[in-house]
Amino acid sequence: MNIDKEARQIAENIYSKKTSKEEVFRFFHSRAKKVDSYLKSFVEMYDNFTPVNGDSSLGGLPIAIKDNICIEGKRITCASKILSTHVSAYDSEVVRRLKKAGLIIFGTTNMDEFAFGSSTENSCYGPTRNPWDTSRVAGGSSGGSAAAVAARLVPFALGSDTGGSIRQPCAFCGVVGFKPTYGRVSRYGLVAFGSSLDQIGPITTSIADSAHLLNIICGFDRRDSTSVKKDVPDFTKSLSSEGKKFTIGIPQEYFGAGLNEEIRAAIEKVISLYKKNNIKIAEVSLPHTEYAVAAYYIIASSEASSNLQRFDGIKYGLREPSRNLEELYCRTRKIGFGDEVKRRIFLGTYSLSSGYYEAYYIKALKARRLIRNDFNEVFKSVDAILTPTTPTPAFKIGEKKDDPLSMYLSDIYTISVNLAGIPAVSLPCGFTKSNLPISFQLIGKEFDEETLLSLGSTYQSCTDFHKKVPPLR
Repeated sequence: MNIDKEARQIAENIYSKKTSKEEVFRFFHSRAKKVDSYLKSFVEMYDNFTPVNGDSSLGGLPIAIKDNICIEGKRITCASKILSTHVSAYDSEVVRRLKKAGLIIFGTTNMDEFAFGSSTENSCYGPTRNPWDTSRVAGGSSGGSAAAVAARLVPFALGSDTGGSIRQPCAFCGVVGFKPTYGRVSRYGLVAFGSSLDQIGPITTSIADSAHLLNIICGFDRRDSTSVKKDVPDFTKSLSSEGKKFTIGIPQEYFGAGLNEEIRAAIEKVISLYKKNNIKIAEVSLPHTEYAVAAYYIIASSEASSNLQRFDGIKYGLREPSRNLEELYCRTRKIGFGDEVKRRIFLGTYSLSSGYYEAYYIKALKARRLIRNDFNEVFKSVDAILTPTTPTPAFKIGEKKDDPLSMYLSDIYTISVNLAGIPAVSLPCGFTKSNLPISFQLIGKEFDEETLLSLGSTYQSCTDFHKKVPPLR
């Protein structure tokens, strides 16, 4: 089997009986067992092939699931010692939909602990390595999913995106990462990080595969109070831009100091390609972008400190022997949580504490509203916004581990999207002189994933960066 085939092409071969579901599973399982011994993109791979009949064109394909999305009867650990033995009692809504569609759950992928990070170095299992250069990070927090897809260990995967955790690792690994509108995909069965920010989305090799996967996972779920009761279109029909006229906005705030020059040059080529395809380009401004990082880390950490209160040694996972209740809490959380998790809990608890709540949390919420208003104003005149996905290519493992601020700035171009609750996609658009992937980001209006799919398809029909495969041994 050719590893450069897209998911839907493999599915077509199954449907036409050129290959079987079991042959596809065994191929990817054999490849993953060999390559992942040094890549470390998986937490667990499931050995048993158990095909199911489904109602989807992707039926029979294996898919990897980030280790914070529940799978019934399987370990769900969030890459944390505190949940190392926890087995999920139920399927998340997205996994239920995947199974119903006939997809085969292949295994769980590595991540930053509780999704706190931008490099997948904050994992109790150790870091995932970038398939293009194994001395570098895969990005985070969905680094395992992005690396597994980039290395063609699975046709596609699911990740979660709270501040760029799908798009940033996909940019580092050279694959497509789609963050849908908040409320478009059910969060039922996703272990919460920032409840007002988290969203599950697909990681694929092509924008077309993203459309097919979105068709399966999107839709209202009554068990998720943030799920939006809105009709889901057939996203595959959006892949053609014939007869459509688009205007793309270029925000000056995303092209200032700190942007790597090779990335800047690659983005300029993307803009030129869109112009050649008769897509109008307009300069726009998002003036409150400068407040995004500060607002995000206050809001996300505050929500995280609240969500992680449940992990205290009583009901879930690790429980350290202790003489009394207070000691149980302290010992379990001290041993069970990693350094970055503790840092986020401290930051969030401080922001929510008496005397600081209005100075930090409330002020961050006001900044969030201003950022959302900026997008609403810009989208009155453009159909989508084009930016870099990351300020730099993938950095060396350990390079930013002891510099949290530098690490946090890795998400500087992705955070605003989550604060505004709108959709965005990262698409590969080139390589550095060191052969590291470069990507750009398309940001869309609320519930307008279709425009992003159309524009992404236009770009990929003219380029082949998404078809490149890392030179793994």
